Amino acid sequence: MIEREARARLTQLVDRNPAVVLVGPRQVGKTTLAQALAAERAAVYLDLERPSDLARVSDIEQYCAEHVEELVVLDEVHRTPDLFAPLRGIIDERRRGGTLAGSFLLLGSASLDLLRQSSETLAGRLAICELHPLGVSEIPQRDLRPLWCRGGFPDSYLAPSAARSLDWRLTFIETYLQRDIPQFGPRIPAETLRRFWTMLAHNQGQTHNAATLARGLDVSGTTVGRYLDLLADLLLVRRLQPWTSNLRRRLVKAPKVFIRDSGICHALLGIETLDELLGHPVVGGSWEGFVIENILRALPPGASWGYYRTAGGAEVDLIVESRGELWSIEVKRSSAPAVSKGFHSACEDLRPTQKFVVHGGHESFPLARDVRAVSLADMIDLARKHGRRASD
Repeated sequence: MIEREARARLTQLVDRNPAVVLVGPRQVGKTTLAQALAAERAAVYLDLERPSDLARVSDIEQYCAEHVEELVVLDEVHRTPDLFAPLRGIIDERRRGGTLAGSFLLLGSASLDLLRQSSETLAGRLAICELHPLGVSEIPQRDLRPLWCRGGFPDSYLAPSAARSLDWRLTFIETYLQRDIPQFGPRIPAETLRRFWTMLAHNQGQTHNAATLARGLDVSGTTVGRYLDLLADLLLVRRLQPWTSNLRRRLVKAPKVFIRDSGICHALLGIETLDELLGHPVVGGSWEGFVIENILRALPPGASWGYYRTAGGAEVDLIVESRGELWSIEVKRSSAPAVSKGFHSACEDLRPTQKFVVHGGHESFPLARDVRAVSLADMIDLARKHGRRASD
């Protein structure tokens, strides 16, 4: 079993809060992580997809009264939103009795849908932890190539062959389309949503153009927006927003859209092997999305980010602001990267405290004009060290 970096944070949150919500897409490892944590303490685990476990919480107050000294883990809790209101009362009663932490761990496969339900009833009573697919710092020797090609879902990454990995991801996509997505909103034809998802894969890392996508699907721009919202809420798609500033520049205002797991992006395009990926037009956008996802998960709490692009051609792939520093980060797949004029122009506008080019090699070295070329592994380490230094 691969040790997950989120385990330490999840343990800390459970020890400090009466309720913790662990969110992430299906098959990302939430249940495995929760069960590992539960095995270290007095706990009970219920899977609310099982009728027998669902029956146990039909009277949630009585069930919790019988397990008052234990951590209650409720998996697939987004399926039973009616539980949130009584959980609020149980938590408040325990607070009055002096029990302040370690009562509930709630697992769900949706983001905003789940958090909207919980935030309305458990405001001020819970913490949120997101579990991502496997990242660079969680894999042996930090070998980027198989992780980039297969993506970070454990069953895909650990599959015994490239063909088995692709089969797993295709089944994952089909399961979401046929079973999971219909639970979270108005009925959307599976074939239409698959086409939309595939169109996003072809345009990985491009600015969002709702009108073009709408024409391709023969739907309205509003409908395209609804589809995108749904995939983002399910933590399958990321909208990287344009960086806002007070500069008097004509900025591109549309978000850049990425399928968050590179392996799912490749599966939608029928890409099985690294050789196929390297010869595919999506290779640049895929690498950019892979790098950005790994950087963002390493940033400290409170950091903000976006991309910067002006009508005049100034551009930075990722801007990060955290604890008094502003970083400009360009993403290049080549291990011998060159910095574009647009990057230098953007840095003249933004005046960042540090400038980086994240490349596909393993070494870090200086480039011209205060720009440093770094490997992805080193960029992740820099982000984490910055977080630790700022918190000291």
